[in-house]
Amino acid sequence: MINGQTQVYTGNGKGKTTAAIGQAVRAAGKGYRVFFGQFIKDVEYNEIGILRSIGGITVKLFGTGTGCLIGREPEPADYECAANALTEIHEAMNSGKYDLIVCDEINVAMVLGFIKEEDILNLISAKPSYIELVLTGRGATDQIIKMADLVTEMKEVKHYYNTKNLKARDGIER
Repeated sequence: MINGQTQVYTGNGKGKTTAAIGQAVRAAGKGYRVFFGQFIKDVEYNEIGILRSIGGITVKLFGTGTGCLIGREPEPADYECAANALTEIHEAMNSGKYDLIVCDEINVAMVLGFIKEEDILNLISAKPSYIELVLTGRGATDQIIKMADLVTEMKEVKHYYNTKNLKARDGIER
């Protein structure tokens, strides 16, 4: 890939991970090599299985294996996993093996205190020019937004979780 950019998908609305998955599939369809790393979710949701089946996409779940962090208290191992994830993302970015690097929920890892804003800013600064970098998750800071080349804020206007008290459904939200 030439002229790689940094994309950020943030906000309180649905669709940040879905947008990143779409970008990964599109890139793989063009023959680009994709590294898709999930910082918070460590359960194989349906979309991970299909991503793994697509040639050219490497998927890595960086969690501890204790499930999604949403709705539970962080454990010490979660902090270690986040630090290891950053190291692995830097290695993937500089390996020459990938054209697109997705850091799914990296902003949430920062908001939860597993990593620092400075870690994300350093990741953006260290990005080789040929790499497309996609960062997702609620809570992108002003500085992250400033350093990015494309920022989309997903805004929740209405959600059936709230209006109909529906839970996540297989094949739709997970």
